Amino acid sequence: MKKKNQLAISFALIALLLSGCVQRTKSGKPYGFVYEKLAIPTQHILNWLAEILGGSYGWSIIVITFIVRLILMPIMIKQSKNATIQQEKISLIRPQLNKLQERQKEAKTPEEQAAVSQAMMKLYRENNISMTGGIGCLPLLIQMPIFAALYAAIQYSPELAKSYFMGINLGQRSFAFVLLTFISYALQGYLSTLGLPEEQKKQMQSMMIISPLMITVMTYVSPAGLGLYFFIGGIFACIQTLIINFMRPRIRQEMQNELKNKPVFEVELPSKTEEETTNSSESKTNAELIHQNNRKRNAGKQKNR
Repeated sequence: MKKKNQLAISFALIALLLSGCVQRTKSGKPYGFVYEKLAIPTQHILNWLAEILGGSYGWSIIVITFIVRLILMPIMIKQSKNATIQQEKISLIRPQLNKLQERQKEAKTPEEQAAVSQAMMKLYRENNISMTGGIGCLPLLIQMPIFAALYAAIQYSPELAKSYFMGINLGQRSFAFVLLTFISYALQGYLSTLGLPEEQKKQMQSMMIISPLMITVMTYVSPAGLGLYFFIGGIFACIQTLIINFMRPRIRQEMQNELKNKPVFEVELPSKTEEETTNSSESKTNAELIHQNNRKRNAGKQKNR
């Protein structure tokens, strides 16, 4: 959990750094770390690629996206595979996990809740399951400077801001790319649920909605050039998910082979406190009394008849 918090803090700091480094002089000229060290080199690369590709800055952005995603794909596939392994392991401990979660709802004191939490952590630890689900922030952290570089390059380059691709101004917002980005990432979310049990599908429903919406909002507030980057990235995400789906049966077989050598570790449910036991006994006694009274009433009615 500490590692996850460190990654979240690092992500927030880098986002703050990249979002606030482009400034303007009184005359409107941009300056700052992001503009000078990232945007200007990106403008040179885009200009060079545009010359090769017949003056098309749109195809230049697509080529850069293709190169970046191709470099990141082995890392992202590895992380997706790790996440899939974690999902399969969680499905194996699901009966125990459900019992612990039910026990946690019944807990009356902080001590009981702590005992259940410790049992849950032990269940994860002994079965070698990551609390973060095997998902890391490295691919996103690597792409953040690219987002900042493309955004600033498109925002502050006269050539890029006035260029068109498929009739779309790359320097202005494009509702077409907003829609295409949403469709591509919604499709990726749907593909990620194929072959999963219904219970896991239900658990993933919220992420299937939230993730595409977040990227769609980012596309909406960005120039079309960056929207093109997000859209092509969504296509790569679909391809990556299809690769993982193809690997899933093999991953399940590996899990079954692993179970033969190391069966699922089972934890003991924390014992109920005296108060809970008393309440449970009282409830049982009250239920028995009600049942006996009902039987007496029915017997009396039959006798009167």
